[in-house]
Amino acid sequence: MEPQPTAAHAIETVFRLESPRVVAGVARIVRDVGIAEELAQDALVAALEKWPRDGVPDNPGAWLMATARHRAVDLVRRRETYARKLAEIGRDLETTAPFEEPADPDDIDDDLLRLVFTTCHPVLSPDARTALTLRLLGGLTTAEIARAHLVPEPTIAQRIVRAKRTLATKNIAFEVPYGPDREARLGSVLDVIYLIFNEGYAASAGDDWLRPGLCEDALRLARVLSSLMPKEPEVHALTSLLEFQASRAAARTGPDGAPVLLKDQNRRRWNRMLIARGIRALGRADATSTGAPGPYALQAAIAACHAHAYTYEETDWRTIVTLYGLLAARSPSPVVELNRAVAVSMADGPAEGLKLVDSLAAEPALRDYHLLPSVRGDLLARLGRTAEAREEFVRAAGLTGNERERALLLSRAAECAS
Repeated sequence: MEPQPTAAHAIETVFRLESPRVVAGVARIVRDVGIAEELAQDALVAALEKWPRDGVPDNPGAWLMATARHRAVDLVRRRETYARKLAEIGRDLETTAPFEEPADPDDIDDDLLRLVFTTCHPVLSPDARTALTLRLLGGLTTAEIARAHLVPEPTIAQRIVRAKRTLATKNIAFEVPYGPDREARLGSVLDVIYLIFNEGYAASAGDDWLRPGLCEDALRLARVLSSLMPKEPEVHALTSLLEFQASRAAARTGPDGAPVLLKDQNRRRWNRMLIARGIRALGRADATSTGAPGPYALQAAIAACHAHAYTYEETDWRTIVTLYGLLAARSPSPVVELNRAVAVSMADGPAEGLKLVDSLAAEPALRDYHLLPSVRGDLLARLGRTAEAREEFVRAAGLTGNERERALLLSRAAECAS
């Protein structure tokens, strides 16, 4: 009997939240991230068959983990080459509790941290590392990863398939590395954690503007890295940036789940404890830095400017413009330039910002990036050119994959029309 669409949707939502932990936990057994993902998918199929009939278990994450683990043990048992490993771990896995959260969230043995370092191994290209980790750790679909990278979906699909194959054929260990090897992988790990957080902070697709579970996982991993690598300024800087960003989460949506823009947010709802943590982490980044600030330190400093402003009008836009200029020199990208244009529009007026935005119109990477017409529409509206602004908001609405954001953009287009 086929499950009802609503039941299937609920099960898939649970799986999306739990799949990174399931994949990570199973990968520790089978030592192959591709097989681990397949076993996690098998657990999803089992849930789709059983939960609509028997009801959703009290702890669905534990159920999925137990199912995937048992299938992993069966797979290990069938492989003669894993006989020794089965003798060591197979019996324990079947007699102990199916799944528990790590006793210490900062434990070096955390499976999620093992997974992110494994998928960021140097044998993979930087693009492949990021795509695979977002797929396995972030639970993102191929389409969502493609939108995050501003590249075609088939390109991302090929990267993921090749990355899994490479890890398997090279027999890459499922571990957190030490010494120079850990440092060599650190840049990719930081980038992936940041991208996972961003997908949770402003979902590229779906019905919800926020996906808090992704933000929590990314922030937790950043904090773990800070404790593991206390002398790495960019680790502290990324942690600071995520603390600042996470502090705004409660104010970023209204009671109905609709997005609330930065200028309209009730800053009394910003989490001052997270802001304090962000300030401390930024201080640690400054204290451990021996040269020019890195890209995450600059972004954290920008976030700090917003955090220190108790009202939108008090924001130090001039400093933010300077910081974006440094960031553009340190890590050039069209998206950084677009953000700098917004800051310039606040410091020097919308006309100056519009000049910078128009200079980015021919950038191939921004061709299907919905925030380009969204920003342009906002600047045009501030200049009183409402008919042009409406067209830009409509165009942006057609490019975004997030339903909440599409509704907001169409609402802004309607305001321009009226």
